[in-house]
Amino acid sequence: MSVPAPLPGVETGDIQGNVLHGYGKKLPCARYVPVCVPHAEAGRELLKGLLANVTRADHWKDAPPRALNIAISHRGLQALGVPAALLRRFPPEFVEGMAARAHRLGDAGPGAPEHWDAELRAVELLVIEYAADPDQLQRGHAQLESEAKAAGVALGRPIDAALLPKSREHFGYRDGLGQPAIDLAPSANDAGQGVRARFGRERSLALGEFVHGYRDEDDVFGAGPPPPFSRNGTFMVMRKLHQDVDGFEALVGELAERDFNGDRELTAAKIAGRWKDGTPLIVRPLASMPEPGLPPGRLNDFRYVDDPRGYKCPIGAHIRRANPRDSLFDGDLRTRRHRIIRRGMPYTDGAERGLVFVCFNSSIARQFEVVNGWLRDGASFGLGRDCDVMTGNADGDSSGKATFQGDVPVLAEIPKPLVWARGGEYLFLPSLSALDVLAHGRFGAP
Repeated sequence: MSVPAPLPGVETGDIQGNVLHGYGKKLPCARYVPVCVPHAEAGRELLKGLLANVTRADHWKDAPPRALNIAISHRGLQALGVPAALLRRFPPEFVEGMAARAHRLGDAGPGAPEHWDAELRAVELLVIEYAADPDQLQRGHAQLESEAKAAGVALGRPIDAALLPKSREHFGYRDGLGQPAIDLAPSANDAGQGVRARFGRERSLALGEFVHGYRDEDDVFGAGPPPPFSRNGTFMVMRKLHQDVDGFEALVGELAERDFNGDRELTAAKIAGRWKDGTPLIVRPLASMPEPGLPPGRLNDFRYVDDPRGYKCPIGAHIRRANPRDSLFDGDLRTRRHRIIRRGMPYTDGAERGLVFVCFNSSIARQFEVVNGWLRDGASFGLGRDCDVMTGNADGDSSGKATFQGDVPVLAEIPKPLVWARGGEYLFLPSLSALDVLAHGRFGAP
């Protein structure tokens, strides 16, 4: 697909930059800084000090050496003095917050909110810093510390994250693939990431699926936050996810020896739906097949229509659940309203490894929570209680089950969770103009 030119109706100068641009390749270091707002005046002073440094979508053309973006929880909006009449008009899942919806997300056992990192149990503001290298990151953070001190605001313990070599995550897979193709966005759209149109063509998804104030896939201006927050913002889901790398490797080894002739690479590919280099199983189902030599822009140019039984790519594989494409009843019509933009990065904290999962969507309930449900429960795919091997079995110490289709299906027990939450929150990423409103407390009539 070609790179779309942003149209005059898209206010890129008012949209925070990390919504429409992935910073990772140019700014591979990130720091997520939770902020506690002691009172409205202090929080507003901090926003005033940071506002000029917030990276906008139209900044990205020049690839700045550092970037900064700001997200705010419902609790944070309240702390900043947003009137209750406005707060009540935000969507209920955002008002409730992530911890209150843990039962929907499978956050139980070691991932239950009572076990979350203390600084991630009640996030108010989240300042996200990006940089080209650790030195640039530290320089930017020193400026944040200075602004916070001047405003009388305490910074929480930050989470540092950084891209791993070859853009891998800690289980060893190439990550960051599979982003939606977005109409009118000022960035490249990969083939296969849009929606099928007439005559075998493909179109991008409507911008309103990801940014408030634009038409969505139903060609309407969808429900979102109230004015003055109703345009050029989005909802952000942030989750710190611990990965049990040793447990994953042990499971892959056990399944490989028992069911896949000792082939660990094939076993890992069956779990993810991709080989570790990013090549999809639907394109190369067997290791013995020649490499397809796909360029990066074509790694997502595939459908599941020719593999309805899951013999090439298991129906319950991670990428087939996270984006079923045409797998479900009604095909793209069923899945086009459940796409998310992902912007996470791996973290390493001593002996612990994991992913700072970040996604953007216009509706947390319709988009993120639906995708999360697909990962945890196989009912939508005709798989009963089967879970996603990589991320779905997070219900305490209970075991899960997975099926790998074939002439003789492989049934695998997943003895324990491999990924669980260390904390997180549902956040709002306001437009630049909305941040200015928050900084000056000019909310207008509710």
